[in-house]
Parts: sequence; structure tokens; C-alpha cells
Amino acid sequence: MLTLHGKATRFCDGISRRSFLQIGALGMSGIGLNLADIFRAEAQAQTHSRERAVINIFLGGGPPHQDMWEIKTEAPSDVRGEFKPINTNVPGIQICEVFPRLARIMDKCVVIRSVVGASGRHDALQCTTGWKLQDMQNLGGRPSLGSVLAKIKGPVDPSVPPFVGLAQRTQHLPWSDPGRPGFLGPAYKAFRPDGQGLANMKLKLPLEQLQNRKALMESFDGLRREIDANGDVIAMDAATKQALNVLTSSRLLEALDISREPEKVRARYGDGKPYQYQYDGAPTANEHLLLARRLVEAGVRCVTLSYGRWDSHGKNFDLVRDHGSKLDQALSALIEDLDVRGMLNDVTVIAWGEFGRTPRINKNAGRDHWPRVSCAFLAGGGMRTGQAIGATNRLGEYAVSRPVHFQEIFATLYHNLGINPETTTVTDPTGRPQHLVEMPVIRELV
Repeated sequence: MLTLHGKATRFCDGISRRSFLQIGALGMSGIGLNLADIFRAEAQAQTHSRERAVINIFLGGGPPHQDMWEIKTEAPSDVRGEFKPINTNVPGIQICEVFPRLARIMDKCVVIRSVVGASGRHDALQCTTGWKLQDMQNLGGRPSLGSVLAKIKGPVDPSVPPFVGLAQRTQHLPWSDPGRPGFLGPAYKAFRPDGQGLANMKLKLPLEQLQNRKALMESFDGLRREIDANGDVIAMDAATKQALNVLTSSRLLEALDISREPEKVRARYGDGKPYQYQYDGAPTANEHLLLARRLVEAGVRCVTLSYGRWDSHGKNFDLVRDHGSKLDQALSALIEDLDVRGMLNDVTVIAWGEFGRTPRINKNAGRDHWPRVSCAFLAGGGMRTGQAIGATNRLGEYAVSRPVHFQEIFATLYHNLGINPETTTVTDPTGRPQHLVEMPVIRELV
């Protein structure tokens, strides 16, 4: 429900400023429009000659680094595990046998085997912001990359949100966090096209009637805008217009409709079913990777999603066979799809989790939490691909060469998006400029 509030001043047609507009199911919070808040970005849209985007695939639960991208063939049996390494199309780089499709396109990809700096928390926060929970928590916390993009770059198209979160609601809620706006405020949160978010986009009145109401709304020149330190907006002028652009445009809804894709394309991604080992986590929804491609093609700058439930305290190897083979199909299809469409250089794809798994296999054939080192898989973005960066020791306990911090990865993502992480700042609620990260880009990649 979209409601415009104001003083009870009468117009000549007898309609007061407190009369309301009702459009679909667009809801009001106590202080602002949900959908309008999402699209409140730069006052004037910039024209970009080359738009760039990121697809952030969160492997919630902590994927086992030594069972995916760096198989420990020389470790003892209680550490080594059940998998064998296979060659990729890049000489000298091997990955786990459950990823044969990704092995064939390794020249377009990068594996980082030495990610450090994990806080050890079971949530997506470091994989969406690069920061820990306590960083600037007193001011609302650090904003996610998607929120920063919404703030700095704004929408590519007025009818398409710059930041979309596809993560389905999980029983363990932190795994379905699409990325927080932090101290930037709710104006820059992710649009979530499920449940209420999707209902917001379906009109419940004729388009002609909406246009008349839009004209009436635009006549409310006396409405006053008030913005507080957290970015909450009471008046709804520019942001409401942007929300109406979405409601009256089919572009975003079309992007979310994967039935428009040829059947052979959908078959290449697969559906990730049956969903196994899901428990309190996300499903292995392969269609979300296809949706992500369609969304960035439509103009979304950042898409986040949560794929699978990798918290393998038991049956670790069965889980990796299931999740890994499905991820291999969907992620390879996404990378090849972007490449064929001429988008891969402009779109960075990253798949990673909040931490790694213990070197030693427990009595339940599982691996437990191991924040000391983890891994990441990247592709595209104009990077120097065909690389394996870093390494752990023989047992997979810690990085012995080229440790790569979460913030270095985020600095690289910002660089790939055309944002200089060394000089760009966003203003916090106290009026102080805050750098996006505190570490440099990964020089091997840029």
C-alpha cells in the first residue's frame, strides 16, 4: 500500500493532502516507503558508458577449503579426505574432482586458497561488507558493497534497483542476509523480490488510474522532505517517483521471469534439486544464478544470493559431492553465459563462505569451524584470471604463502566496479568521511 501523507490542506477538487494513493501492496513503514527507500539514491542519475556489476554467491556455513580448491594429497588420511585433484585447463592448477566443468574454464577464473581475517561468526556479514560486526556498530555498522554501490552510483535505469538480494529466508537467519545498508540507512538496502517485495511490484489497479494518481501526487508541491542522520525519509518525492517507475515498468519483472529463457539455457544451469543437506540453511537453487545473470543484464549493479548449507560437522564428503557438483553446473553455466554475451569482463562473480573447515576429520566424517583460513573462487571483472593465489601448509591449517584478507578482496571488487577504493569515501551519520576498505587491491589480479 502506497500512502502519501501531508497536511490536511484541501485542493480545488476536494481532495486533501491526507487523502491517499493505493498502489498494489507497497507498504509503509513508520517513517517511509519500503520500495521508495530502496531506490533513493543519487538525486541525478549519472550516465555511464560502461556499466559494471558483481554477483556475490555466499556459500553459507563455511565451505571446506581443502575439499574444494586445494586438495591435500600428501596429508595423512585423517586430514586428506576422500577427494582427488583433477587438472584444469591452466597448467599447474588442480581443483577437486567434483568440479569438472569449472576445471575446463579455469582460464576464466581465479582461486584464492589463503583467505584470512575471518571473525568466526556464522553469518554473511564479512562476505557482503568486508568488515567485522563490531566495526562502527554504534553508528549502524559498515554498509555492504551493494548499499555502497546504490549510494555512490545509483540506478543504471530508474525502473531497476541497483542492489538486489535473492537470498531466500533461512531458519538460521544470518545466512540469508543479502547485505546490510549499515550507517547509510534504509534508503540503500537491498530490494528482495520475494514475498512482499514481489507483491509490491504487482499493480492492483488499472495503469490509467495509476497515471492519474501519479499526476495528483506530483501536484503536492507543498510536501516537505525531512531526512534524519540515518537516511530515513519522511517525504516521498523523488523516491516515490522512482518506485512508481518500477511499478509501471515491466523490465524488472521480465528479468525475474526465467521462463523467458530458452529451455536449453535453463537446462545448462539445472535446478539444483533435490535439495539435500539443507537443514537450517539455503537450498542449492541453481536458478538463482540464472536470475542473477538476467538481473545484471537488466541493469542491477549488485546481486547477492545464498547457495547451499555448507556447515559440514557431519557427512562432509557426501555434502561436498552433492553441493559441489550442483555448484559446478550452475557456476560454470553462469561464467560461460556471461562470456558468450560479452558481459564477463564487466561482471565480477565471486563464490565464498564465512570461514573454512578444520584440517582434521571428526568422528562423524565431518569438519568443524576453522576461521584461520578459507577460500574464494572468482571470475570475470576484467581481472587477470587463470590463477591460483596463495597456499596453505601440508595439513591445510594456515596460509604459508600470500595470505589474502577479506578487505583485499573487497578492494578488488570495488576496483572492478570502477570505484577507487583508496580514495572513495562515504559519509557516516556524524558527517565524517569513511573509506570503503583499509587494505589495497590484490595486485596479482588488477
